[in-house]
This record gives sequence, structure tokens and C-alpha cells, in this order.
Amino acid sequence: MAPKSDNTEAIVLNYVNEQNRPLNSQNVADSLQKFNLKKASIQKTLDSLADSGKISFKEYGKQKIYLARQDQFNIPNNEELASMKEENAKLQEHLDQQKKAITEVEGEIKSLQSNLTLEQIHDKEAKLRKEVKEMEDKLVKLRGGVTLVRPEEKKAVEAMYSEKISLWRRRKSMFKDLWDAITENSPKDLKEFKEELGIEYDEDVGVNLQSFSELLQHGKKRARGQ
Repeated sequence: MAPKSDNTEAIVLNYVNEQNRPLNSQNVADSLQKFNLKKASIQKTLDSLADSGKISFKEYGKQKIYLARQDQFNIPNNEELASMKEENAKLQEHLDQQKKAITEVEGEIKSLQSNLTLEQIHDKEAKLRKEVKEMEDKLVKLRGGVTLVRPEEKKAVEAMYSEKISLWRRRKSMFKDLWDAITENSPKDLKEFKEELGIEYDEDVGVNLQSFSELLQHGKKRARGQ
């Protein structure tokens, strides 16, 4: 059911005043579709409002442009405009502060959400207590002289370790003999030649045969001293 004519006039007049910009009948009709107003009715209402002086209009050929009457608005002077700009700047600063505060609060909320719940804290505490108990029991055994590694297992590991050290020493010696033979009469700079071939010494990668050998000897001395 279409609105009554007086209601239609009030709707159209209110819209034109709110927009306060040049409008044609199509603009108004498109925006007021929710009121179930037809374009012909809107055109008639606009003309009626213009004839009664409630709104202004201008004709551009066959096109009619409607505009709210400007004398109904309180237009601020320069001093009032300056005051409004100053107030707007203050409001903008306040808005920025509020946005910053909101961001900080959101960050705190996110941080709190990432924290453990009370139930999760209790579960983690129980797990840590269990791990501590196991380590304390192991420490008591070690202090009491309990052997956690069987002698035969230790002997097997030491034998394998000793074999690897021997292979390392043998291959290191073989490389030295071969390298000395190749570079004996070479005119090239040995450091550059080594880099060119992509050869790396033990020291280049942070290992030392002597230190590993001493580790084996230390283990044997400790075993004899027990």
C-alpha cells in the first residue's frame, strides 16, 4: 500500500533536506524504493515542493534538478568554522587515543587467551613433578654407585669407539702422504689449491683427533681407578 500524499511529501522533503545536494527524480526514486513510492509520484511531489518554495530547483533542458533550500541551514562564519576545525582536530586526536587503547586491550586479550587454563596448568604441573621424581630417583641411584650401564655394553661401546679413532688416524695419515706427494713440486699456493679442490681439514670443521683420542684414554683411566 502506497503512503498517503501528505506522508509522501514529508518523506521526499526529508530526504532532499538530508542529502542537501543536487538530485533528480531518478536519484530520489532509487533511494526511496523501501517506501514503495513510484517514480511518477515522486516527480509530482518534487514539483509540488518546488512550486510551494519548500525546495529549490533548476531546469537544464528537459532535466530538472532539485536541491534543499539553503536559507534553512545555519551556515557558520569564518570564526565558527575555525572553532569547528579546532574541535574536529581535538576529536580526531581523542579518536586516535581510543583506537590505540583498543589495540592495547585487544593485545592483552590475545595474550590472556594464549595463556594456559587452570586445568592445563595443573596437568603440566603434574607432568613436571613426575619428571622431577624420575630424575631424583635416577640421581639417588647414581650417588649410591649403582651401575646403569652393564660392563659388557660399556666394553662394546669402547671397542667400537677405539676402532673409529684408529680408522680416523689411519685415513688422516694416508691423506697426508698422498697430499705431500701431489704437492711436493707444485708451484701453486697450497691453501688456494686446497680451496680449489674443496678439501677441508679436521680443524676447518671444528674437530680434533687428539681431543677424541684423549677422551678414550680418559675413560680407560677412570675405569681402572674405580
